Amino acid sequence: MLLLGLLTLQVLCFVDCYPNGAPTGACEDMMPRHAGVSPQTSPAPYTILTNTKKYQPGMPVTVTIIGPEYRGVLLEARRKGFNDAYGSWKHPPPDTKFLQCSGNPQGAITHANTNLKGNTTVYTWIPHDTMHPVYFMATVAQQRTIYWLNVMSSTLTNENPGGLKLATDASAGMTEDKPLLLFAMCFLMSQILG
Repeated sequence: MLLLGLLTLQVLCFVDCYPNGAPTGACEDMMPRHAGVSPQTSPAPYTILTNTKKYQPGMPVTVTIIGPEYRGVLLEARRKGFNDAYGSWKHPPPDTKFLQCSGNPQGAITHANTNLKGNTTVYTWIPHDTMHPVYFMATVAQQRTIYWLNVMSSTLTNENPGGLKLATDASAGMTEDKPLLLFAMCFLMSQILG
């Protein structure tokens, strides 16, 4: 009888503790809000891997959580020095869904149910236009009572931090604003080379 009561209590806790995904209130601090349960203090058995060390705005980045199978997840991209979700996630894998964070309907990914997820669950993130370094942060739950906060990836940097764009913009401004100067430079070059 006691075993049946404990089993019923466990099922009720799963229903009460967000088995269908993290609440939007968890976006900033990544806390899953499991009543009466604290995060693990041991090192997380999970690693967040990406398919690249650099990113370009609009180009997809593949993100995978490596480690034991897990049931719950909250995954965000963040800019160094900021606490809000950044970029957008694309096509949530099976058993996951989008979570609106920082006003973005696709700002985070969370679990859609408590089915097991593992190393074959691959997430795709699309960066916006920015110059900030970016990293991925997750809360990963093996089960309701066992979860780790602040599982972090290595930092990704912007592949083209604006150098070429600035040079292009500068030459464009020169041709629009100083056509006479450009003509004089071309004339001088033709005299030197000719």
